[in-house]
Amino acid sequence: MDSPSFIQSTVTAFQTGGVWMIFISIALAFSLAFSLERLIRLFFQYNVDGASFMFEVQKYILANDLDGAIRLCNGTGNAALPKVIKAGLQRASRDETQIQNAIDAASLETIPKLERRLPYLALIANIATLLGLLGTITGLIKSFSAIALADPAQRQAILSSGISEAMYATAFGLVTAIFTMIVHSILSSKANKILEEIDEFGVKLLDLLSARKYRQQTGKTE
Repeated sequence: MDSPSFIQSTVTAFQTGGVWMIFISIALAFSLAFSLERLIRLFFQYNVDGASFMFEVQKYILANDLDGAIRLCNGTGNAALPKVIKAGLQRASRDETQIQNAIDAASLETIPKLERRLPYLALIANIATLLGLLGTITGLIKSFSAIALADPAQRQAILSSGISEAMYATAFGLVTAIFTMIVHSILSSKANKILEEIDEFGVKLLDLLSARKYRQQTGKTE
């Protein structure tokens, strides 16, 4: 006799796990949707090789070609770091305080975009765990309540069914929670890395623009 396929086993487990499997499935669907959206944003849309990008920006600044540096920023799409660097470059003729304010304002505008929906993933992981636990409790209550009223010949089958429902709900809830927690950790780490690059290269930009202005002033007085 052939062993049941993975799909058949999954369907059987879903049916056996009771009504809480539906709610855990909804939590998993939200987890997958948020994870995919954040994955695309953080690893492709908002991401850029910070060191390489800043090296190119530095070459433009040292060549006194700020327009070229701004064009470089414009050519990176919606990447987070170039938007912050561009804000500083557009204030390059101002004093250091105004340049810093422009960088800070762009950073504050960018941070919520990087961290958006990440707290929901942590919430979903907790909810999935609790739903699995709730499925365990209700499955056991159902089993012991039915045993008290069932014939002795049926008690073993009823107890087995209730325990299966409890265990499947627990397992599905834990699998959903573990998956969501892993993805949340990966995405949070990526968002933090982008934020660290913004802080690091924002300071470096301010230093480059200050050095550029000093060279210009020195050149005028010579």
